[in-house]
Amino acid sequence: MKKIIVVAVFAIISFGIRAQENKVNWLTFEEAMEMSEKDPKPIMVDIYTDWCGWCKKMDKTTYQNKVIIDYINTHYYPVKLNGEAKHDIMFQGRTFTYQAQGRRGYHELAAAIMKGQLSYPSTAFFNTERQLLQNVPGYLEEKRFEKILAYFNKENYKSTPWPEFEKNFKSAM
Repeated sequence: MKKIIVVAVFAIISFGIRAQENKVNWLTFEEAMEMSEKDPKPIMVDIYTDWCGWCKKMDKTTYQNKVIIDYINTHYYPVKLNGEAKHDIMFQGRTFTYQAQGRRGYHELAAAIMKGQLSYPSTAFFNTERQLLQNVPGYLEEKRFEKILAYFNKENYKSTPWPEFEKNFKSAM
């Protein structure tokens, strides 16, 4: 009986660990900035809203792909940022707040990252110095997203134009 219990407990723990490894380890914006300060790594920010159908589709497809999950968890501090979040966020010495507007409002940080063009989903990339490199608006399917992740991760954007990088990219999918 003890062996059965031990095996069952081990199986449950093992499954829990595997399940954790098979998802993006999302952080808050503040957590990612703090972690990047201690151990520099690029930051990827998924800007979404609760009502956005394409955001939900990206969560169910792109962010469920094992290659994407492994790449993000290895090379980035991944952040989920609700574009309509109501809590304050401190960044670069400034407090960003929620701004009520019409039926829905917006969070100032999301608007700043997207340069006022509120488009959901959007994926923003910050370098190891926590500076915004680029915001990529719209739904990103897995193969395209894999290229974009690789482009911003290894600072390829500094030396290789996107068309050249995209043409020579070797997918892991």
